[in-house]
Amino acid sequence: MSVSGTEGAKTTYREAMREALREALRSDDRVFLMGEDVGRYGGCFGVSLGLLEEFGPDRVRDTPLSESAFVGAGIGAALAGMRPVVEIMTVNFSLLALDQILNNAATLLHMPGGQLPVPLVIRTTTGAGRQLAAQHSHSLEGFYAHIPGIRVLAPATLEDARHVLAPALADPDPVVVFEHGSLYNASGELAPPTAPVDLDHAAIRRPGTDISLITYGGSLPKALAAADGLAAEGIDAEVIDLRTLRPLDGATIAASVARTHRAVIVDEAWRTGSPAAEVSARIAEESARIAEESFYDLDAPVERVCSAEVPIPYARQLEEAALPQTADIVAAAHRAVD
Repeated sequence: MSVSGTEGAKTTYREAMREALREALRSDDRVFLMGEDVGRYGGCFGVSLGLLEEFGPDRVRDTPLSESAFVGAGIGAALAGMRPVVEIMTVNFSLLALDQILNNAATLLHMPGGQLPVPLVIRTTTGAGRQLAAQHSHSLEGFYAHIPGIRVLAPATLEDARHVLAPALADPDPVVVFEHGSLYNASGELAPPTAPVDLDHAAIRRPGTDISLITYGGSLPKALAAADGLAAEGIDAEVIDLRTLRPLDGATIAASVARTHRAVIVDEAWRTGSPAAEVSARIAEESARIAEESFYDLDAPVERVCSAEVPIPYARQLEEAALPQTADIVAAAHRAVD
């Protein structure tokens, strides 16, 4: 049996997110949760289950099916001094609120010279692999990572799921948190925190010397599985979890590549204009800043493993073929190493 919120106990990604919300609601009366079905239904993915009964309808608010309206209401509440957490059911639906996020939330601190902070957190489910078809399955984090004025997070571990919300709520800028749907059932022991989650830096999830596997969110388990497979073949892969897509931690990426001299970027977004494309460019730019010659230390072209450039299919075998898989990562690593 899983126990929610107890460090060292068995828990799931979903329960870790719920405990983070519970802690935020308990510790600060300004915090409230709003979104479609977050109350009586407990959230489309069950993250907020039980919070309405615990905190009441003023703190856990079901909204009409209008993303633009309730994201706008969250922006207004943040401007008025509240700490709203807005849940958008899936990332595809967030596009209905893109005007509010881009033209209002991201700009209001900048335009009046820092006088109007917008401490808003937007949570949304992203990614494919669950046969939810093209309107519920895309990875659009790159759209938001393109926008100055917001922070973009992609927690991939139980610890990050549990602990990113508190620093996100403390940020004067809006924060968009992308929770990959395939991770909600991921389970394990939640390690006790040794320090606050560092939202400014990528995390080295597995050290290595032969190749860097760079990824985030729902692709992290696949990258770690690929690293295990490569290790069995004598290839020591380092796995970097980007964790934050804006601002992107180019220095950690470049330092890893400087150690391993090879890189594979794994990204469930479409290849064209993707976060993987930005990371590839940063490898060139940041490496040159670390040491004049380190870019030339690359012993192979940077490899990118991304989703096929099609709307995500419904049929299971087609969906699996469209997405980056562990075997694809291993094959890309072999192209770089062999």
